[in-house]
Amino acid sequence: MDGRRRNPYELTDESPVYVISIAAQLSGLHPQTLRQYDRLGLVSPDRTAGRGRRYSARDIELLRTVQQLSQDEGINLAGIKRIIELENQVAALQQRVAELSAAVDGAAAAMQQREAQVHASYRRDLVPYQDVQQASALVVWRPKRPKD
Repeated sequence: MDGRRRNPYELTDESPVYVISIAAQLSGLHPQTLRQYDRLGLVSPDRTAGRGRRYSARDIELLRTVQQLSQDEGINLAGIKRIIELENQVAALQQRVAELSAAVDGAAAAMQQREAQVHASYRRDLVPYQDVQQASALVVWRPKRPKD
């Protein structure tokens, strides 16, 4: 979540609103197929207090994906379950990478700010050091004496 309070009546893709008969119509599957997918753990809808299934728009999309993988691609249900698990794992890892990337960006910005503070604290009378070994001449500096 993004930390902001959500309107409890706002519908999202995850809002469980469809009963099994409507979900079956929207997905093009038989209600008994939806029950079977629920038992197998392929698509697990939310439950009401009376244990009735409530499907979200995301669940409907997942049902269509399962149907497409099963009928068009010929993948068995165990394979589909594994595919769904791996896709969920990839999504979770992508979210984690985004979080870590944001943390690294924040740390880099803090480091640059601290570096700028250190550079700002330098005394302005410092002279950059040049390696004397590169030159073959010896330079001696003597301060000028004031004339009386």
